[in-house]
Amino acid sequence: MQLLSFAALAAIAGVSYGHMAMIKPCPFFSPNCETQPPALPAGASYDYNIKNPIAPDGPLMKTNLVWPAPVETWTAGEDVTIKFQKDGAAHGGGHLAISISFDGGKTSVMVFQRLRYAFFNGPSSSNTPEVLEYTFKLPADVPSCDNVVVSQTWVNAIGNREWYRDDSLVSIKGSTSATSFTGPQMVIANHNGYPTIPEFNGNYDTGVDLYENAPIITIYANGGSSTGSSPSASAAVSDYSSAVTSSAAAPDYSTAAPPVAHTPAPSPTAEAGKQGPAAPSPVSSAPVSSAPVSSAPVPVPTGSACTHGAMRCVGGSGRFQQCVWGVWSAATSCAAGTVCQQSSADAIICNWP
Repeated sequence: MQLLSFAALAAIAGVSYGHMAMIKPCPFFSPNCETQPPALPAGASYDYNIKNPIAPDGPLMKTNLVWPAPVETWTAGEDVTIKFQKDGAAHGGGHLAISISFDGGKTSVMVFQRLRYAFFNGPSSSNTPEVLEYTFKLPADVPSCDNVVVSQTWVNAIGNREWYRDDSLVSIKGSTSATSFTGPQMVIANHNGYPTIPEFNGNYDTGVDLYENAPIITIYANGGSSTGSSPSASAAVSDYSSAVTSSAAAPDYSTAAPPVAHTPAPSPTAEAGKQGPAAPSPVSSAPVSSAPVSSAPVPVPTGSACTHGAMRCVGGSGRFQQCVWGVWSAATSCAAGTVCQQSSADAIICNWP
């Protein structure tokens, strides 16, 4: 008789536990955040496939809905921390970036990069991440904004050519004199209409030029944006810097993918009367941390129906539920031919009968 662990069950039952996913700040609409997120907005449901890549022919964001309130408050000029779920597959590293947007995620500027060795301390062929959090200083000239979409994007070093993205909502207490922020535009790759970054095959400089030469754009706290015009200033990128020599308009994140091409077509969105972009702010290259991230069930307030992370068999022989912040999820089926068995009070297995 063969038993399937929950990790194996998840892979074949349609619940994704591969790849990497952000847990802090809590992305839309993850059931696995470090802290309990706000209530789901109307029309939203928990994303049990949060670790899936962005479909190459689909929209550039997984949802057009956002949290009803920011999940964190950041302060310009101070350290912020991004954390990732423990049980992901890191595909040998790759290029990771953190970006901010004032227009709901349509136009984003990178504020942190870990190029080449994301989730690792150096070259690796492993799927097991060594680094699960990054702390960096948010630039001091970021303006205040109550609703800022924070995006983590990642291009994997090993495996199918994919582009991963998680988005969250934070509030920023920023410079009282600033109304805009200028920096390198978010890099999009391995998606129809955008460059393909090949598998690294040991060459960790693969695709780095896209980050070095990312267009410099300006985003405004009121939601506007504009493009630079071959700025002469250098943008510090991770542990190296390079003069930025190109510019392009921001892509549209709210619709399906653009037609296949080498680069997205320009579509300026600058507001009338806005001044041109200032010198770009440097992208942080702060040291990384490999502090462990707990995957144990997290207690929820007294009176909740269940303990976050717990699982139970329900509705016959082949279905189960997961507790998400005190509420049982919709039932999910085991793989064909297997049945659900309760292995402990809070855990299940799928077993061949």
